[in-house]
Amino acid sequence: MMEKEVNYTPWIEQRADPYVTCEHGGKYYFTASVPSYDRVVLRCADHLEDLADAEEKTVWTKHESGDLSFNIWAPEIHYLFGGWYIYFAGSDKDDIWKLRPYVLKCEGEDPMRDPWVELGKMKRSEDDPFSFEAFSLDATVFEDAGQWYYVWAEKVGVGRQISNLYIARMKSANELATAQVLLTTPDYDWERHGFWVNEGPGVLKHDGKLFMTFSASDTSPAYCVGLLIAQQGADLLDPRSWEKLRDPVMKSDKEHGLYGPGHNSFTKDEEGKDVIVYHARTTDKLICENPLYDPNRHTMKRVVEWDGNGMPVFQ
Repeated sequence: MMEKEVNYTPWIEQRADPYVTCEHGGKYYFTASVPSYDRVVLRCADHLEDLADAEEKTVWTKHESGDLSFNIWAPEIHYLFGGWYIYFAGSDKDDIWKLRPYVLKCEGEDPMRDPWVELGKMKRSEDDPFSFEAFSLDATVFEDAGQWYYVWAEKVGVGRQISNLYIARMKSANELATAQVLLTTPDYDWERHGFWVNEGPGVLKHDGKLFMTFSASDTSPAYCVGLLIAQQGADLLDPRSWEKLRDPVMKSDKEHGLYGPGHNSFTKDEEGKDVIVYHARTTDKLICENPLYDPNRHTMKRVVEWDGNGMPVFQ
């Protein structure tokens, strides 16, 4: 890995939880949480680099009251089951931590021009009485061996709840076919700063393996990225199919002015190289007491390097 290839300056300022895809139609699409947490935005460009200056369009706005009236977080845009969908979380302004996962569907083939409609909350399977009954967010989807999977964070327990990652197979774009399976819970000290957290999953495929990143700890400079690994084609609903690394794969780096890296996605550049897109701060000084409401989490990116053991190098 050559130092000159690593850029620690913001790519798109004040956009957290970034998601970039070029999985359908040849164009790049970008979405992310905005500091006001009140809408879903979308950008489109022919080239990855051009997303930074692309016009940003609001494709959906929060409700005035009730569900989806507060904390509109972490949208992701995906093409699956023959259409474009956006997965995101939202809460109620009268119950701001009542986070639940929701789905939007594009009524046409052009996400930037065609209207988006609400499909409501993500539906759990008929044999699952538990999913989405508590604080749930940060859903992503991915395909393996012809099956689509839905992965999300949900809190369990009483008092200071613990945020775990769960996985299920999908029946349709807005309904699960199987009950939840626990993938990872905060086991280590680096996952337990401020809150015990595993959230923000992202999936990278390479050389027959699935690499699932996830974010850990609170959204302060302690925020960091862990990694799960599975073989493509394995039984992904069996927790034994996944290996969890003992240490984080991305964390704050004072030397380069990188603080709280996390909540990433993966795409490919025009040369076919894997690219990690993530958010981070450029300072450890926050402008408000709660880091969640500090707007200065910026979207950054870099090419993923691969070491001699076939492991990704993100930092």
